[in-house]
Amino acid sequence: MKRATIITAAALIPPHPSLQTLRKAAANCRACDLWKSGTQTVFGEGSPQARVMFVGEQPGDREDLAGRPFVGPAGKLLDQALAQVGVDRNVVYLTNVVKHFKWVPDARGKRRIHKKPRYSEINACRPWLDAELAVVKPQILVCLGATAAQALLGKDFSVSRRRGELVESGLAPYVMATVHPSSILRAIDHESRRLQMESFVADLRKVAQLLHKSRKAA
Repeated sequence: MKRATIITAAALIPPHPSLQTLRKAAANCRACDLWKSGTQTVFGEGSPQARVMFVGEQPGDREDLAGRPFVGPAGKLLDQALAQVGVDRNVVYLTNVVKHFKWVPDARGKRRIHKKPRYSEINACRPWLDAELAVVKPQILVCLGATAAQALLGKDFSVSRRRGELVESGLAPYVMATVHPSSILRAIDHESRRLQMESFVADLRKVAQLLHKSRKAA
């Protein structure tokens, strides 16, 4: 039986890539079908010397329209949490495992609702993320949410059981996972949201401590 060809973005990665050349190449990516419904590729953003890299699942509605990662409501929560722990957004690199927005219309057809990407779509997009990791070489890698964590740390990884823990990985000297800030937005009431935000900030405080440690060691 003939095995199906696995299509990924690997052939699109430029030789000796930089973030600039990667972003330019990714703008025309057709490795999966998500480009057909997305407005544009939403590539990672940040300094090539960033010590911390945050990886989420995929761009949302606002990100798809703006062409920048983490600029919507979840991104604003991330900014708030980073500010609380004293980490400047300008010193981190923000990206997603999937670079196009996957969505379905709501019942009235007026809003675009996030839909979780399939494994094949994550796999197709993975070369872009691997290239970002190779260029940035972060000291600290933070997976935001289950999709990012399972894509990078294995399909059996549980964020709920292991959030905030340092994980053995060859991807970076320090690797950990926490919830995606969008999960906080879905809290059932104000008190639940407050408690979830406190836990998220506590996880990012560990990131801030690791950042301080890595700077002292440099």
